[in-house]
Amino acid sequence: MRPTTWEYCGTSGALGAKLSTDAQNVKRLVGDNLALNIQTVSTIMSGFTIAMMANWKLALIITVVIPFFGFQTYAQTKFLQGHHKNAKLKYEEASQVACDAVGGIRTVASLCAEQKVMDAYEKKCESPTRQGMREGVVGGMGFGFTFLVFYLAYALCFYVGAKFVQEGTATFPEVFRVFFVLVLASGSISRGSASGADGAKANASAISLFEILDRKSKIDSSSEEGMVIASARGDIEFQNVCFSYPLRPNVQILNDLTASIPSGKTAALVGESGGGKSTAIALLERFYDPTSGKILFDSVELGTLKVSWLRQQIGLVAQEPVLFNDTIRANIAYGKQGEASEEEIVAAAEAANAHPFISGLPDGYDTVVGERGIQLSGGQKQRVAIARAVVKDPKVLLLDEATSSLDAESERVVQEALDRVMVGRTTLVVAHRLLTVRGADIICMVQSGTITEKGRHDQLMQIKDGAYASLVELSYAEKGGI
Repeated sequence: MRPTTWEYCGTSGALGAKLSTDAQNVKRLVGDNLALNIQTVSTIMSGFTIAMMANWKLALIITVVIPFFGFQTYAQTKFLQGHHKNAKLKYEEASQVACDAVGGIRTVASLCAEQKVMDAYEKKCESPTRQGMREGVVGGMGFGFTFLVFYLAYALCFYVGAKFVQEGTATFPEVFRVFFVLVLASGSISRGSASGADGAKANASAISLFEILDRKSKIDSSSEEGMVIASARGDIEFQNVCFSYPLRPNVQILNDLTASIPSGKTAALVGESGGGKSTAIALLERFYDPTSGKILFDSVELGTLKVSWLRQQIGLVAQEPVLFNDTIRANIAYGKQGEASEEEIVAAAEAANAHPFISGLPDGYDTVVGERGIQLSGGQKQRVAIARAVVKDPKVLLLDEATSSLDAESERVVQEALDRVMVGRTTLVVAHRLLTVRGADIICMVQSGTITEKGRHDQLMQIKDGAYASLVELSYAEKGGI
């Protein structure tokens, strides 16, 4: 399977480095340096024309030296070209270290790992530092060579000019006229040679940027292609689905997964971590496509449906909801394509059992939640996320460990909200806490990417030495009940 642009770029820190430094390098070349290059070309052409009109013989002799200025720039660019890629990669890795450290600053502080993070950052910066020193040395030598050629051109002009004056081939004013215009032109070339390193950087950066811009995602949410079901019901069916992540093609996550969820019913996926439960939800959202097999939505294969329409039919509530640094109203409204009215936002909040606590805040729905919702508690964030999923009135509701990270009281409140919004919708629940799935219409035991047991709670408990029954017994032993 072809990797997405996100996977191609690697990590958020690497992507940030690409978009900042690469764009800046290209801008540096096509901005002031571009103006300098145009100025250099125009100066050379004007100077050469004046020199030829003054004394063409002397002008042609002096012109022989001018290409050496350009040769120095070309050699400098070619020498540095092969070293930029590795330094650029290391710089992106260093940016990722800094991004992770800033994003998890409380974790870093709690572990007293500040010095460890600084050491890791400095180690990643060793290659870019060496590259910078190399550029400085090469650039300095190149600039010195340019001045050497510059003074050699002086000497040649005076020597040949003196010979021409002695022989009567040229006059004294003609010699100085040729000298001054060609020296000005040579000076422009020497100043332009300083941008040789920038040219090498810009070339590598432009290649990197266009690799991102030209890469087409296999699953394009902005595409208008695909069919739309006039009246969606919410039937879901997995038919022999196999899947491996693009970056780990040799690791089989789902292996011949088969399940059917009728519209309006609640299905639960339970099992050990790493069994493929959350992956099944990612496939339903079409973040990925199956390696083989089919996933049907109302008897239509997901791959033939319009991606944006499909995702509008699905509401997702994850274990760690991501809230944007905006107001509660704006975060809830994000769930609806287009503008969400105040009545729709309040109704969604009430359905998610979030309206009471929102109304109790000083700024109500205008309360800014902070970066990643840090101003709210876990239960409050989860209820806002549920409201965001409900505001678009989805046919299918996906709950990926929606209550596993909450305390008992918050879990009770959030579970009440979920029970309320699940009514009348096809719901797929992923959970480790069996209390949240006990009343599901269908419980699927997922092991190593395959459904080994399927049925209601009472039916699965009757299977002797069954995996689900063993999981329930283990839960009783650890927590004194489910």
